[in-house]
Amino acid sequence: MKTGSRGCLGILLVGSLLAGGSARVAAQAPSAAPTTAVLVILTIKGEADRSQVMKTMPDEVRETVKLYLDGKIQQWYARSDGRGVLFIMNCSTVGEAKALMDELPLSKANLANVEYTALGPLTPLRALLGTPQAAPGKE
Repeated sequence: MKTGSRGCLGILLVGSLLAGGSARVAAQAPSAAPTTAVLVILTIKGEADRSQVMKTMPDEVRETVKLYLDGKIQQWYARSDGRGVLFIMNCSTVGEAKALMDELPLSKANLANVEYTALGPLTPLRALLGTPQAAPGKE
């Protein structure tokens, strides 16, 4: 039970830090977070001919594995409904991810819909760091 009470204490501490620092954070303009990855959701179109999809899949898998081995795909998941996949891609822009996905066989055959979401650091966590301090000798 000690672990659970420590976890609750930690949550309360983080909450109080955020609440106490909220005035300071509200006064600061939010800094734009850099895009560090792109979430790609590929869904097979509902009207797609299943035989055409199955015919395209061997090439799709080979090309996707190449992207993974080239370091472009960081993580990949299957949708639990069986209608597509999700990739977390090592791209710094949505345009870069789109260019890679447009070259895949399912996209070229117009058999899939693809959605893109830029991902970045959770910048509100900066509030936990407090005010940045000047380096020694620089005032």
